[in-house]
Amino acid sequence: MLLTRRHVLKAAAASALLPRLAAAGPVTLTAREARQQIAPEGYPDTAIWGYEGGAPGPEIRVAQGARLSRRLMNELPQPTAVHWHGIRIDNAMDGVPGLTQQAVPQGGSFDYDFTLPDAGTYWYHSHNRSMEQVARGLYGPLIVDEPSAPDIDGEWVLVLDDWRLDPETGALAGDFDNGHDLSHAGRLGNLLTVNGGFDPAYPARQGARLRLRLINAANARVFELGLDGMQGWIVALDGMPLEEPLPVSGAFPLAPAQRADLIVDITAESGTAASLLSIERDGGYGLCRFDVAGQGARATREAPVPLPPNPLPVIEGLADSPLHQMRLEGGAMRWLDSARLGETELSGRELAQLGRFWALNGQADRPETPFLDAARGSLHRIAFVNETAFDHGMHLHGHHFRVIAPNGELGPWRDTVLVARGETRQIALVADNPGDWLLHCHMLGHASSGMTSWFRVT
Repeated sequence: MLLTRRHVLKAAAASALLPRLAAAGPVTLTAREARQQIAPEGYPDTAIWGYEGGAPGPEIRVAQGARLSRRLMNELPQPTAVHWHGIRIDNAMDGVPGLTQQAVPQGGSFDYDFTLPDAGTYWYHSHNRSMEQVARGLYGPLIVDEPSAPDIDGEWVLVLDDWRLDPETGALAGDFDNGHDLSHAGRLGNLLTVNGGFDPAYPARQGARLRLRLINAANARVFELGLDGMQGWIVALDGMPLEEPLPVSGAFPLAPAQRADLIVDITAESGTAASLLSIERDGGYGLCRFDVAGQGARATREAPVPLPPNPLPVIEGLADSPLHQMRLEGGAMRWLDSARLGETELSGRELAQLGRFWALNGQADRPETPFLDAARGSLHRIAFVNETAFDHGMHLHGHHFRVIAPNGELGPWRDTVLVARGETRQIALVADNPGDWLLHCHMLGHASSGMTSWFRVT
């Protein structure tokens, strides 16, 4: 549904009551098999795995500072777990099997219960056999509302994905572990969707000001996004407000797991459509459209004001902080000569036979010792050095960080940074959330075939 400003405020007020209702027990979030019309009408529907039987799963919307309780019920034929992506969460609630919890077996359950310190756009997804389970549809949006909503006429949450479907049967291709995908760019689909459907349409008025919350839930696709029939500003990235709204000019990238909040003014005339576009090498494609009917605001509005900041740590003395290098290695065209799997050094051929094509600092899977063992509150710089022929979206659990520009200036807060082939990107991290935290590439095939590490905060 289209959320008006009044609805947002009403939902935020209702969410604030959740802690008082906690005695009634957590709401269930059931992971189960289902069928959904993913391809255009006229094609067969598709067997999926979804939370509450849908992909994306139900939108969870709560107020900043509130507590969220959900009981995961697993009705899938595989163990599973839920990661609450981008939330600076209690470590025990992070949903990483083998690091923070055991995977939930078929027929089992797990209670997630945590506070939400930061307003913004987040999401939740499976973190067990993620390459397969996320591709089957196990993800959903998590929205944390500011105490006061921005001055908008409406809001849409738009979850972007691509699916690899058989064009004849509509069935999801089951080749989740094929070596080509794992060793190249990852699992790329042949059908782009928004909110689980092909080319959806939403109503709008000319002159209306909307908030678009964009979430990239794809396994590996970096969307290059553009606007048509809209004037827009990026006001938040990965949930965190920008200090100043950034006007959208041309295309902008959104890597797997990243989010972008836009405020847009509909400039298309009544009787036409505005569109969110995916810009490709062979042209642009409409991901979704806004059918314009009627007149909203007639006067041109000023640029939006910044969203209220979240309670993030202050970064000071950056030049004096230790610098840690993480080398991104392997993949097709720059194959691993060797790397460690556990404590054993294996040749690139031996690793490939075990489905390991990538490494982080010479380690082709999560090592026994942490990449970084940090004192709580300490400041660190990490340099991601991409020695491969492919892009990687590096994601840190439990924290946000600031990207360091080439001139040394601090860029926006993120939880996932896109590191292009041959590029080095530095980040500044205040390790202020205690626990054992995953650090991995969010091209999920890369993570499952070697690009996974972790860090410890004590």
